[in-house]
Amino acid sequence: MKKRVLAFIFAAALMVTGCGSSTSSTTSSAPAASAASSTAASSSAESTAQAASTDTDATTETAAASSSGGLLASIKSAGKLVVGTASGYPPYEFVDTSSADNKIVGVDLELAQAIADDLGVTLEIQDMDFSGLLASIPAGKIDLAIAGISPTDERKQTMDFSENYLEADQKFLILKKNADTYKTLDDFKGKPLAVEKATTQEALVQKLFPDNQLVSLEKVPDCIMELKQGNVAGVCVENIVGEQYLLADDSLAFSDADTGAKKQSAVVLAKGNEDLIEEINKVIDEHKANGDFDKWVEEYSKLAADNAAK
Repeated sequence: MKKRVLAFIFAAALMVTGCGSSTSSTTSSAPAASAASSTAASSSAESTAQAASTDTDATTETAAASSSGGLLASIKSAGKLVVGTASGYPPYEFVDTSSADNKIVGVDLELAQAIADDLGVTLEIQDMDFSGLLASIPAGKIDLAIAGISPTDERKQTMDFSENYLEADQKFLILKKNADTYKTLDDFKGKPLAVEKATTQEALVQKLFPDNQLVSLEKVPDCIMELKQGNVAGVCVENIVGEQYLLADDSLAFSDADTGAKKQSAVVLAKGNEDLIEEINKVIDEHKANGDFDKWVEEYSKLAADNAAK
């Protein structure tokens, strides 16, 4: 009973402090008066227009720098690396509820800091929903996106990727009591399934089960709640993420069903920045060679589980 209570606290904490919007979309994979006053108003309008113009110019400059291959120079000139992420995805990125300021931590934040250190600049993190994160790269709103993002062919059409830094298996989380019911992929046919929106898991489920009801949500904890409430038969996640929920909730289990799918994670940036990609790959290679990624996965998996137990 205590573990069930902790599990719900774990999911709730992620949703409240690190999950952003939990708006869902349920779809089928088959074919939500005085002169002084006038002068003040005019001055206010002019200030607003100037601020808007400044923001637009900043975004335009970032996009222009990216398209001309100058993002690296732009980052060094600004002295700041702006990285977008999507918390609520332990151990990659999640809110550390044990910290005084609810800091976002995880494997991806360690990588982001390592890249910033290599470039000799400070790091700024912007947290957002995953779907908004991907849109922010071609729009020039952030320099890099680091959030366990898979370099799919579709995404490569509008953005560039570093080399892979982690690989995982795509699996289904189910209720442990249903382990004998969902042992193969065929067992999931016709059953409602949940995924995080705009992810490789969403694309995989659409491919494997084109006729199933698909519940696409903003954050994985939202999907887990749907599973716990009996609204879906399973949640498609990568095993590195799914294992965090197994540690916190003994009513959950991985299905024996084999998707045959792997998921790689890479750093995302705007096209035309080969010099920056080279720097990022150098950092990734260094931390692969010294075992940091394995160490970070273990460290932040433990932290996520410890926070769930509090």
